[in-house]
Amino acid sequence: MTSQKITAAAAGTWRLGDLDVNRIGFGAMRLPQTGQALVHDAVPRDRGQAIGVLRRAVELGVNHIDTAAFYFSPLRSANELINQALAPYPDDLVITTKVGPGRDPSGAWLPHATPGQLRGQVEENLRQLGRDHLDVVNLRIVGSGSIADRFGALAELREAGLIRHLGLSNIQPHHLAEAQAIAPVVCVQNMYGIGVRPEYDEFLSVCGRQGIAFVPFYAIAGSGREAGAGGTESAEILKVARAHGASAAQVRLAWTLHRGPHVLAIPGTGDQDHLVANVAAGALRLTADESALLDSLHRRVRERTADARG
Repeated sequence: MTSQKITAAAAGTWRLGDLDVNRIGFGAMRLPQTGQALVHDAVPRDRGQAIGVLRRAVELGVNHIDTAAFYFSPLRSANELINQALAPYPDDLVITTKVGPGRDPSGAWLPHATPGQLRGQVEENLRQLGRDHLDVVNLRIVGSGSIADRFGALAELREAGLIRHLGLSNIQPHHLAEAQAIAPVVCVQNMYGIGVRPEYDEFLSVCGRQGIAFVPFYAIAGSGREAGAGGTESAEILKVARAHGASAAQVRLAWTLHRGPHVLAIPGTGDQDHLVANVAAGALRLTADESALLDSLHRRVRERTADARG
């Protein structure tokens, strides 16, 4: 597929609360470093390269950027790169960030923030981004325990005007109802893609029925997670890619977007060519047969998972 003239608008739009975004966005996790993300000895990415990618993303119509204060490597911070590249920010740009996890200056992970520590994390994001409020803040979860105290603390910051909208990240389905009893939720970020967490198929649909955006992460990388995509692609994905003159990564993104109009994509990269290709995936339209083929691949993983659980 021809990528150079396709913009993020080709994927269509969704409303996060009262904020309209193109469904193809940009994830900033890989921006501060080369190689594997979120490791303490990561090699810092060239600053000019990172800034160039961010500015090109906006030129291509990307108006939804996902970031976090804990996205940093030695000498580079995703939030501060965003600030340097894009401030003063375009009026339609929506920046989503995450709180809960934290890293010390060496990059080592800290225990997840307590309710009382979340305000400091929100204020750190505000400082780094140069904003007086945050568009969307996701509470990132680990485990299955109650989130009421922590989500309630963020709801208070929303009432105080520091946060416009709230979301959730890495959650289990019961967390959504618990959060909604406290404050509105505009998005859910969970790991998802072809053959990745197929047990969340129904949860994705539940979010759609409630008007909540479902925002998969690692839609391309899959089980490679922070290390990125790797290994041999399936015959089904390669067949669809050949039919469209597309890459396997573009097919994975297109399938994800086809799961519903409320599904947003936030692929990340530090390379402008990859950025252009990711944005162009929003224009890739799968046929009914192609969707069925990829759905069957996805279901086979779900069936293997169920068999393994007995």
